[in-house]
Amino acid sequence: MTDIKERPILFSAPMVRAILEGQKTVTRRAMKIQPDDDASITVETYNVAVTNRHGGQEAGPEVFGAWWRDGESGCKCPYGKPGDRLWVRETWFCDHFEVMRGPYLKPDDLDIGAARDDGTLVYAADGLTPYELEQPAWKPSIHMPRWVSRIPLEITDVRVERLQDIDEEQAQAEGIGDHEFWCRQPYDQDGAPTCDCDSISYEESFQRLWNSTGGNWDANPFVWVVEFKRATP
Repeated sequence: MTDIKERPILFSAPMVRAILEGQKTVTRRAMKIQPDDDASITVETYNVAVTNRHGGQEAGPEVFGAWWRDGESGCKCPYGKPGDRLWVRETWFCDHFEVMRGPYLKPDDLDIGAARDDGTLVYAADGLTPYELEQPAWKPSIHMPRWVSRIPLEITDVRVERLQDIDEEQAQAEGIGDHEFWCRQPYDQDGAPTCDCDSISYEESFQRLWNSTGGNWDANPFVWVVEFKRATP
């Protein structure tokens, strides 16, 4: 039996919309352990070294991740391997007292499909409605339980590369549909553009988006490149 694992992953509202519209099929996340600048990196399944009861080193369990320096250093991929699944965490709200009082367990009397249809369970990425305007604050994506998630993804490829190695095609696949993703005021009150965003490339748009979310493009870190496709719930 295939060992397919499932892990959560956070996306902002614009990125959720891009996934739903089929525009986003890849995400880049900075590696927490950064290899040396000249490291030769391989992404595959490898054995983690463990210390046995005699104090010696031996091969431990297999993990999927990146390794370098002839296998002496490595980093487990926190998102999984091709074939594994991710479930999207996004900003949400459920108008049900049992859910809101915590710890966000699914009530026995809640039909998820019906709750989505009648506005009991809503997602910020879909935009506000008059009904939602009367509700308390949105629940942050980090607090989304698995049963609330509506978007499963299947990982199709995982690799490691430098952030600035991204090309125009990959930048577009990141879901950079237009400059409004990162530009805070793209138009003035008359609807006229306030900047030159429309004339820049997808790569430049992605660079600005990366910096706007707290990243540092100039640092050019090694990143996990995780490609995915929508999966059947």
